[in-house]
Amino acid sequence: MSGDGTNDELFELLARVGKALGNGTRLRLIELLAQGPRGVIELAEAAGLNLTTASAHLQTLKRAGLVATSRSGTTIRYRLADTDVMALFGQLRHVAASHLADFETVARRHLGPDDTEHIGREELLHRASAGDVVVLDVRPPHEYAVGHIPGAISIPLDELPARLDELPTDTDIVAYCRSSYCVFSHDAVRILTAAGRRAVRLSDGVLEWRQSGQPLLASAA
Repeated sequence: MSGDGTNDELFELLARVGKALGNGTRLRLIELLAQGPRGVIELAEAAGLNLTTASAHLQTLKRAGLVATSRSGTTIRYRLADTDVMALFGQLRHVAASHLADFETVARRHLGPDDTEHIGREELLHRASAGDVVVLDVRPPHEYAVGHIPGAISIPLDELPARLDELPTDTDIVAYCRSSYCVFSHDAVRILTAAGRRAVRLSDGVLEWRQSGQPLLASAA
């Protein structure tokens, strides 16, 4: 009988993680933290939350062991507890895409029409090493500063229309953002192609890039 009790305890601990993941806002925070550590104010702004709500969700994730904290002066910075949290998030998304009939419909509504070309990670690495593409990071500046694909330049999506002249006209552009379900890169390619540029998007994003073990380069904010 004691074995049954222990088993129940273990399942309750598993359920604690499951409950922490069972909220769309907390999953959004996990994707944001996959871009790199940041403070609660930055996270609240990026997720469109007030400070109290963001703090409460982060504490739930922390109690489940999914995020950790460190102090920088008076600022508490949050980070994913380990890379296995990214893997768990990625697997959750894969299961949802494979088994929920309406997942792709909702994803397509979010991403817009299937009107942008894309390339995979290996092709990007090959073409970047050959120097025949410009790699464009269209995430917010803070996320670029924390960690970006080596060699990528930063032009946030909302600044792209006004900064097109910073990009060469005779070289293919590969845009990327947070993850494979991040709309920024799709919109960036639409803006670029409408302006007559040759542009594709990376089918993955920073989350999948980190999961694959590829390096990210940090820079000054």
